[in-house]
This record gives sequence, C-alpha cells and structure tokens, in this order.
Amino acid sequence: MKYLGLHLDNRWGFEEHFGRLVPRIERAAGAMHRLQPNLGGPREEVRRLYAGVIRSVALYGAPVWAKRLAIQRCRAKIYRVQRRMAIRIESGYRTVSFEAATLLARFPPLDILADMDARVYDWTRVLRQSVGSEPDEVFEGVKRQERINAFETWRARLSEERYACKRVVGAIPPHFEAWMHRRTGRLTYRLTQIMTGHGCFGDYLCKIGREATANCFHCGGQEQDSASHTLATCPAWERERTVLVSWIGHNLSLPAVVSAMLSRDSAWRTVATFCESVMIQKEAAERCRERTDPARRRRRQGVRQGPPLDDGVPLPETEPRGLRALGAGTPSV
Repeated sequence: MKYLGLHLDNRWGFEEHFGRLVPRIERAAGAMHRLQPNLGGPREEVRRLYAGVIRSVALYGAPVWAKRLAIQRCRAKIYRVQRRMAIRIESGYRTVSFEAATLLARFPPLDILADMDARVYDWTRVLRQSVGSEPDEVFEGVKRQERINAFETWRARLSEERYACKRVVGAIPPHFEAWMHRRTGRLTYRLTQIMTGHGCFGDYLCKIGREATANCFHCGGQEQDSASHTLATCPAWERERTVLVSWIGHNLSLPAVVSAMLSRDSAWRTVATFCESVMIQKEAAERCRERTDPARRRRRQGVRQGPPLDDGVPLPETEPRGLRALGAGTPSV
C-alpha cells in the first residue's frame, strides 16, 4: 500500500519502500552526476547543495522508517548511493571508501541523519502535546542539539579501532569539529587525490592494474610511489615542497597537514597549490607513458587524452542526463 509517498506492508518492514527508493535516488544522483565533473565543474559548496537535494529525497518520511536502517542490508543500499554523492562533492575517485568519502564531504551517514530527523520529530510532537505549539526558537534549539548529537554519534563511529589505520579517517577526526564547521578552503580534484591516496600514484595504479610496478617513476624507481611519498619525500617535487614547508612546517604527515590547513586559509591555499602543481605533472607523465606503451592504455572505449572526467571510467549511457531526470526523484505525496 502506498500512503503519502511511503510504500507500506502489513509488517511495517519497509522492504518495498527501500526497493523503490534506492533506484529513484540513483536516477536523481545520476542526473546530478553529469553536472559535476571533477575538472571544470561547480565549487564544493554548489556540489553540497546538489547533494542536499538528493538527501531530502532519500530522507522523506525518515521518522517513520529510520529504525529499519539498523538492518545491514537496508543500510547498505542507502550507503551505496550516498558514497557516490559524497565522491561528487569532493571530486574524488570512485574507489574511495564510504567512510573516507563521507568524512571528506562532511556528509554524515544517512542512517545517522534519519535517526536525527526521527528524534527531532519526537521532540516536536511532545512539545505540541504539552504546550499546544512550540516557539520557533525552541524548535530551532531542538534541531541544533540533535544535530550536535548526530555528529557526536558519527565521530564515535569513526573512532572505532578498525578505522585507526585508514589514511583519511585517521587524519581528520582529531580535528573533527574544525573540519565539519570550516567556512574556508575548498576540496579540489587534485587535493582530494593527495588526501585519499586514490589517484595518479604508482601504488594505486598498480593496484588497479594500470601499472606493472608501484615504484616511483619520478625519483629513479627506488621508492614506492604513494600519496605520502609524493607529499613528503619524493625529491622530484623538492622545489614545490620548499614553498609548502615554508608555510606549514616540516611535518608533512597527513594529520599535520590537515591541522595546518584548518588553522588558516593561506595554509589551505598553499597545500592546494602544491597538489595542483605536482599532480598536473604526474598526470602528464602518466599520459606520456601511455602514448609510448599502448599496452598500458585502459581497455575501454576511447583513449584518455587528459585528466579523467571521473577517474577515467566512462559512465553508462543509460544513466539519465540533465535536470529533467530529477522528476523521478521527487516523492509523491
């Protein structure tokens, strides 16, 4: 039975609702995807606005079904689409993990947001029953407090031991509040590569089958080419690194770099400039290697002639294009 846009069954399991909801928000996300290329696309704040549209569709009626997201199979369906949206916000590679993507994008997991909406609804209902109505300032205070609680829940989840060795999840949580509430600094395609380690690095390219070796081509091939190697030690980028060190200091571990970026806007710009300069050169060198060794080219339709629109993987042509496809993502009432 469909009632007010929700598909109900006799057990209130919402299996059919999630089965219909996920394809709908996938179509809407696909339409937004075309508007947000990694290079030359809108700024991070605009991407967050687009993601907010999908979030509103996804969380329609959340106070009713929020508890069902405690079931892993329901949560996994929602997470799959959310990870894609988060990657669009930060202009990242599609292989970035859910935890890293949502943390970089400052996009709390949808099960936490659904639970937050449910608690706000419950508090609002209690206030209306007790005093007949709730003043705007009281309602805003409830929303503000529940948002704080939601972020604390997310922070506690990220502090679990299984995430301690993860690159992004290990670097940002010590500065969680500063990262979530920052008003300056924007993530870019190349800055995100350095932060996630997913990009034009030997270890990553070797892992996905694009390179035969993970060794660095820029410093004689003696060291493994990783994001940390590129940022802190590779002698090929010493000139760019000298400028970086003069602004943020000699500690170039990712937690220290994140701390410096959040401390002042000039440090963020310096790190972003370093990433742009170095990664452009690394991408050019990779394309040169592709031209000299055709066997290395991706076995997909077309040959990449520049930095990838979406990490070099073409989207299926069956995905809806443009804003017209968003009509499918609007809940019926």
